[in-house]
Amino acid sequence: MTPLDFSDITARLARWEFPAGIDGVVGIASGGVVPAALVAQRLGVGLKVIALNYRDEANEPRFAAPRLLSTVPDLGSWRRVLLVDDVYVSGRSWRAARDLLPRDVEVLPFVLKGKADFALIRDIDGCVQWPWKPL
Repeated sequence: MTPLDFSDITARLARWEFPAGIDGVVGIASGGVVPAALVAQRLGVGLKVIALNYRDEANEPRFAAPRLLSTVPDLGSWRRVLLVDDVYVSGRSWRAARDLLPRDVEVLPFVLKGKADFALIRDIDGCVQWPWKPL
C-alpha cells in the first residue's frame, strides 16, 4: 500500500483543469466525501452527498451491485455537476450513483485514483493509503 501525502493531493488538485460551468459537486460516500469536499472547495461550489456501498474494507465487492444507503440528493437548480469518488476500480459505484441522479443534469466524473481519463492520480499502481483514513 502506497501512502499519499495530503499536500501532494491538494497540489495536484490545484493544478487540475476542471471543466467550466460546474454548478456543484456530488460526493459518493463514504470514500468520496473528502475528495468531493476538496473539489467543491477548490471550485467554490456547493457539495451534496449520495451514500452507496459496494466494497468492503479490503476493497472486495460485498454485494452483487452497489446499494443505496441514503436518499438521493435534490440537486435543485444544478445543471452541470461533478460526481466524485476516491477510486475508480470497476466503475460500478460511479455508474450506480449516476443512474440515481436526474437524467436532465449533466454529470461529469472525477476520481482521485484510477486508470481513467478523469482520475487525478494515474501514476501510482496498487492500493493507496489516503491521509484521512486510519491505518
